[in-house]
Amino acid sequence: MSKRNPNEKFKAKTGGQAVIEGVMMRGVEKEAMACRLPSGEIDLEVWDLKYSAKSLPWYRKVPFLRGIFNFLDSLIDGYKCLSRSADKQMTEDDEEELSKFEQWLNDKLGDKLMPVISVVSMIIGVGLALVLFMLFPAFISKLIDKYIISLSPFAKNCIEGVLKISIFLAYTKLTSLMSDIATTYRYHGAEHKTIACYESGEELNVENVRKQIRFHPRCGTSFIFLVLFISIFVFTVVGVPWDNILVRMGFKLLLLPVIVGIAYELIRLAGRYDNLATRIISAPGLWVQRITTSEPNDWQIECAIAALKAVIPEDSEDDRW
Repeated sequence: MSKRNPNEKFKAKTGGQAVIEGVMMRGVEKEAMACRLPSGEIDLEVWDLKYSAKSLPWYRKVPFLRGIFNFLDSLIDGYKCLSRSADKQMTEDDEEELSKFEQWLNDKLGDKLMPVISVVSMIIGVGLALVLFMLFPAFISKLIDKYIISLSPFAKNCIEGVLKISIFLAYTKLTSLMSDIATTYRYHGAEHKTIACYESGEELNVENVRKQIRFHPRCGTSFIFLVLFISIFVFTVVGVPWDNILVRMGFKLLLLPVIVGIAYELIRLAGRYDNLATRIISAPGLWVQRITTSEPNDWQIECAIAALKAVIPEDSEDDRW
């Protein structure tokens, strides 16, 4: 790895996410996942990316369009890593203690059991997200407009947006009270602090990582918050209809790629530059990270370091944002 001047401002393309009892890091050429096994050992997997930063297809380089494809790629890749990390926490005792229903499913589906469960879980998750972030806020906004006070389209969109953000904040706060999710949020903090240490030019060790800040402007939490906020203005400008809630949901789904593309470009700006405008863009997301990240312990930091070291290119200048 090439040496950098510690005083020189360096922002890396490398990013990652917390997984079950571990951290996934995605570099410019490789991806790695380090998980703490029930035995206490760190299990490290490393694989080459389908596309390196230099060989991306044209549609992954065009502004706004690249955000849509990167978002989909991150969702799919992140879900696969979460599933794989969960499998690593299974022990022989867990596999033996199957209920009658689980045993019946295993006998009927065999090797297809986990893919089927994954698909069903994804469908349930998407359905719940549609209800919570589209159907419910639109329904409440329409009730207010009909029975309490007549509102302008912008006011209704603002109310709907505030409801979405409130639901998102409540969801993240409530899930942080669950022990497994609280642990994942600590790994999320370890991921951020390790990248911050790498960007500072310091040696990647537990002591140096521990003293870093756990908030990062290019976090997925910030991205989600931006998507929710930008949707208020996009839905107002386009004039998404209010007469039929299901039709409104359809219009929203069609406009979602546009919103994602805009949010991605803003996140890129916030990650690359440090000025008043980018600080304003980053501020809400950084605040929400106080919920979705927690201070990690040394074991969690060690996982993040292992994953990051595996994806750092030989010349770190290739990783410059």
